Amino acid sequence: MDNAKYLGDFARLTPDKPAVINGSTAEQITYRELDQRSNRLAHYLLDAGLRHGDRIAVFLENHIRCFEVCWAALRSGLQIVTINRFLTTDEAAYIVNDSGAKALVTSWALRNVASELPPLIPDCPNRLMIDGNIDGWSRFEDAVATFSSEPLSEQWLGGLMLYSSGTTGRPKGIYRTMPKTNATAGLPLSPVLRMCGFNADSVFLSTAPLYHSAPIGNSLSMQCIGATLVFMEKFDALQSLELIERYRVTHSQWVPTMFVRLLKLSEAERRRHDLSSLRLANHSAAPCPLDVKRQMIDWWGPILVEYYGATETGAVTALDSQQWLQHPGSVGHPIPGVTLHICDDDGIEQPIGSAGLIYIERDQPGYVYHNDPKKTRESRHPQHDNWCCAGDIGYLDEDGYLYLTDRKSFMIISGGVNIYPQAIENALVMHASVDDAAVIGVPNAEMGEEVKAIIQPMPGLVASDDLSRELLAFLDGKIARYMMPRSIEFMEQLPRLPTGKLYKQQLRERYWPKA
Repeated sequence: MDNAKYLGDFARLTPDKPAVINGSTAEQITYRELDQRSNRLAHYLLDAGLRHGDRIAVFLENHIRCFEVCWAALRSGLQIVTINRFLTTDEAAYIVNDSGAKALVTSWALRNVASELPPLIPDCPNRLMIDGNIDGWSRFEDAVATFSSEPLSEQWLGGLMLYSSGTTGRPKGIYRTMPKTNATAGLPLSPVLRMCGFNADSVFLSTAPLYHSAPIGNSLSMQCIGATLVFMEKFDALQSLELIERYRVTHSQWVPTMFVRLLKLSEAERRRHDLSSLRLANHSAAPCPLDVKRQMIDWWGPILVEYYGATETGAVTALDSQQWLQHPGSVGHPIPGVTLHICDDDGIEQPIGSAGLIYIERDQPGYVYHNDPKKTRESRHPQHDNWCCAGDIGYLDEDGYLYLTDRKSFMIISGGVNIYPQAIENALVMHASVDDAAVIGVPNAEMGEEVKAIIQPMPGLVASDDLSRELLAFLDGKIARYMMPRSIEFMEQLPRLPTGKLYKQQLRERYWPKA
């Protein structure tokens, strides 16, 4: 399906079909209900003075009403700013203020943070709370109740202005020019979604937080084609398999850490549910360890589709299971309209097989970092303003397939040698006692940096020197000697975002003095 339709079309064609299902509670919203609810909020926002190009911030857990908020914006010409539900009050206030949002929607579940927000966001007067009410907020349900459920007389297509995950610093708003387009004309599907074969009969399982770019983008796309979305409030490996069976899920989205947890289920747990309806499982967010992906293909069959991109760029490469088996470790071949350039720090293109910064050239308008022209300039190639780099390091093979090495900011330089933590982490997570792993560089007076592994043991296991020695022996022969950790530390819970990304800056701050 090259072009999707408009939500209102499906409210007429399939009014009683579930548009969204909360897999954790079984609560459903039909296409008719989603259409009417989003119309009411759209009228409220118009009455509150929001106009084309203005922004509405969404600070929610994975909540079923997130979708009516987003669709109200998409049919009002507004930009949606999603906020990580795990942020502190100051961090959430920063995004609201930096984005210039004129409206903010949160929920009773986040009231502890929300209660402290009003005095910190004086320029955001329209504050709505779902499921409850506290001082400084209006009750969402009451605020929209009296407004019409009919569409606005003029419906302009809205969009997203998402913020980066902030794993290497403060989150950055990613802005794209938003043309004034009629919302009823329909929304285009990305090349990756077209490759995945979605249609109105699809049932899509979203396993990740909806504040992140891929989950919210893919989930909203399902409602552009008349499919049914099933989302999880929080990822649980066994529950995800149960939901596939219960709702006959056809398509799904994952990150590699979820695969690791699925594979650590017992054989009986893996076989408990019927997964035969599943036709495609896409994954992204981080490189998938080779052994993990091979085991997932052995279990589910050749239905995995991997793609690579960033919040800044969207998906830029993709490959299916057969292509991956021919190019193991790759994150894909450039999708139509994308050209990749691998360059050194001076912007000089590197030969095939040599690692460097990944610059993305594509045939669509680029992005800028909101309120940060310096960061925008730094993300561009020195000689080509339309080549953008999100900070990842990788290389291309002879067939043009991309392989990720790591993020530049995570690279360890020890004695002048570049060490990429991802390879070490990928090896460590395959040990039966390791639930999660992070590898960082810590100060070393002689070498500049040395390799430290920080391990989250499997539940019930006790950290010990014996386990450290066992892990080092496990790594021997799997990675080069110069990559071996000089020390191992244990943590009960690593600061991994639910999107699959490690918050490595938080780990590094424990060992590096602040500048």
